Amino acid sequence: MQVIEAKRNQGASSEVVRGINRQIVLNLIRTRQPVSRADLARASGLQRSTISLIVEQLIEENWVLEGPKSRLPRGRRPTFLRLNDDRVIIAVDIRPTQTTVALADANGKFTSQEVMGTPADPKLALDRLIESIQRIKSTCRGKMIEGVGISLPGRFDHTVNRLVFAPNLRWPDFDIRNPIVEQTGLDVELENAANACVRAEVWFDRVHACRNLVVITVSEGIGTGILANGALVRGLNGMAGEFGHVPVDPAGPLCGCGSRGCWEVFASNRAALRYYLESGSPDSGLTFPDLMNRADQGDSRAARALETMAQYLGRGMRMIVAGLAPERIVVVGDLTRSWHRFGGIMETEIQAQVLAGGRLPLLVPAFEDGMARLRGTGALVLQKHFSV
Repeated sequence: MQVIEAKRNQGASSEVVRGINRQIVLNLIRTRQPVSRADLARASGLQRSTISLIVEQLIEENWVLEGPKSRLPRGRRPTFLRLNDDRVIIAVDIRPTQTTVALADANGKFTSQEVMGTPADPKLALDRLIESIQRIKSTCRGKMIEGVGISLPGRFDHTVNRLVFAPNLRWPDFDIRNPIVEQTGLDVELENAANACVRAEVWFDRVHACRNLVVITVSEGIGTGILANGALVRGLNGMAGEFGHVPVDPAGPLCGCGSRGCWEVFASNRAALRYYLESGSPDSGLTFPDLMNRADQGDSRAARALETMAQYLGRGMRMIVAGLAPERIVVVGDLTRSWHRFGGIMETEIQAQVLAGGRLPLLVPAFEDGMARLRGTGALVLQKHFSV
């Protein structure tokens, strides 16, 4: 997830080389565990003596544990290595209606979580979030907390450590990070929700060799995270990827960002609920999962509302395909539970406007049960140890 500076022309010191080798070995253990020292040497191309020194350091630092020995017909039996589950991360996913705070180990396995409503008042929301983090922290006796990762439904400017754009959350520009650091004593990393989902896809190796990827999060709004040539695209002030706020119809409904007719007012969960109400349904308290259930139970108006949402999602994806030419588009959100209703319609809409010589990207759902953002925040916290 890091980019090597092309202008750098000085040779790396031995200390830098050792640090890079350490990260390579740690990452190989993470992705191939349980793995032996011999397998690490073969996979990395490093000498066995170098591998042994690095592994002993990682064991001493409590990053790696030795496991059982393998069964071989003859010769010395190698010992397997794996990540230490006692290295943990507190993962936070803030959404307009609810906030989830969870505890995960270095392998992305969640062991506990709390869900609470998200107050409209940002100060109150921050106070409750800190209380939740403190509660989870108090349960971590004997564990090493690497830090707190937070997913936000908006853009966070890393240069000033402030939330700068969150129209669906409706919070003003303010400092989220520093109060949490001061009151918990933990390192805190923040990321846009769609970017967190990109990190989850890359970190947990579901994209393999894909270096050009777009993740689209569909919920109250629409977010997009972009991986281009293997690097996460941020843009000026971290604002790259706001395709959800590109107007597709200037005469359309008012968007939370202040413009009219943005892509998300036609293709989000809220849009589908609006289509259903406009069709004559009197039920104004319906949720999006309720709407999908009604469609599955034979409600034709619910099915048409979801179909219209799918059509607009596909039409909006045309600008992503034309502008970025991704190899893969990953869709995250509740709608993936009804992929049979959405996938074919979106693919048809995209294919209707693929440029000559272009290629249709692979369109896939992320069946995450809402955990992609949380997993991505874990990767956000851990990447400084693993990325090379």
